[in-house]
Amino acid sequence: MTTTLRPSEPLQQSADGVRSRAYDICVNSRRVGSVRLATDPGFGPAAGLIEDLGVDEPDRGRGRGAVAALAGEEVLRGWGCTEVTVSVPADAAAALRLARSLGYTERSRNMLKDLPDTAPELPVGVVARPMGEREFAVWSERTKDAFAQSWIERGVPEDQARAKAEDSHRRYLPDGLATPGTDVYVAVVAGAVVGFLWTGAIEVRPGERTAFVYEVEVAEAHRGRGYGRALMLLAERLALAAGERRLGLHVFAGNTPAIGLYESLGYRTTLVNSAKTLR
Repeated sequence: MTTTLRPSEPLQQSADGVRSRAYDICVNSRRVGSVRLATDPGFGPAAGLIEDLGVDEPDRGRGRGAVAALAGEEVLRGWGCTEVTVSVPADAAAALRLARSLGYTERSRNMLKDLPDTAPELPVGVVARPMGEREFAVWSERTKDAFAQSWIERGVPEDQARAKAEDSHRRYLPDGLATPGTDVYVAVVAGAVVGFLWTGAIEVRPGERTAFVYEVEVAEAHRGRGYGRALMLLAERLALAAGERRLGLHVFAGNTPAIGLYESLGYRTTLVNSAKTLR
């Protein structure tokens, strides 16, 4: 039996060049599942995505998903993609095994916390205030550089990494400190700035939004003193004040201290994001 992909819609292409197309997974022309292929609007046209890959129950366990993923990679190569990423729910054990078997390596994960009814108190001596415009000008450039560098260290070409950093700020902080629904705060201890926090909200599914930590940074001279935990408690306070009941974040694979902190605060992994180079 031959497993193939059959387009189920015309090729979609936005004004900024982002491509996407849905396909039926077929075995000898019989539909057994579906998948969507796209290019990543953040990283640019050379970065592909395999999304919503699913095989119908009667045909699972027969290698259909693996063949469909490989066929999807071929389509993305034809689009000029040099790498592909997949995001798999953390509780989808079979899909995670499939991704590893096909050569995908975890690059990052998304985590989520159900917030308590009462906002937590900040540690004694930690004062939080909104960031000022002069601070913002310096911080925004530094955080874009740091974000891009984190991707570069994980094998993303520099041009794609910097495009991702610029896209994130353009998309989620378009009006700087005046961006609606966004908070950029500074944590101060004894008059010294010890950390920075950027929070807002994202759409996790169509019509479903949640509070989100875009950036948390402890100033280098003040690390190892618990201020990262204080900033995360501040994020909870801001989310609850905005009427949100959940708080999400993105963390890079290998950042063991950060992952340990988030887990200790009650965050759970919801998505594992993995990547593969297309040769």
